[in-house]
Amino acid sequence: MTIDPRSHTPVYVQVADLLRARIESGDLLAGSVLPSEARLTQEYGIGREAVRMGISVLRSEGLIRTVRGHGSYVRKALERRQVELPAGGSVIARMPTGPERHGMELDEGVPVLEVRDRKGDVKLLPADEVELTRPTST
Repeated sequence: MTIDPRSHTPVYVQVADLLRARIESGDLLAGSVLPSEARLTQEYGIGREAVRMGISVLRSEGLIRTVRGHGSYVRKALERRQVELPAGGSVIARMPTGPERHGMELDEGVPVLEVRDRKGDVKLLPADEVELTRPTST
């Protein structure tokens, strides 16, 4: 697979697509390090910013995590636990604040879910670890 600079698809999206395909095919396994930005720049013949933006897309999708000074790693697929939405409750998806991200030990780019019950009490959940279900009617 190669980058097509004449495509209508932005170069950084093509980079993300190529790396995603390698992850999904098993070429890059969970826990393995992605090639460095310099290597991807050379391999695809593109600029460093396009590589960074492509990696950022994968990070926002939750496929990889980046550790400053160490590189980007393929994340393990997490098993999602089911959480029932309280009757009369609501959910808001948003990006966490810095303190929330650190307190919940979330990777950069992982959103949170604010689950609010009928009384207004809020439970903050990592969006990549839960599957919300509706209350069962009896």
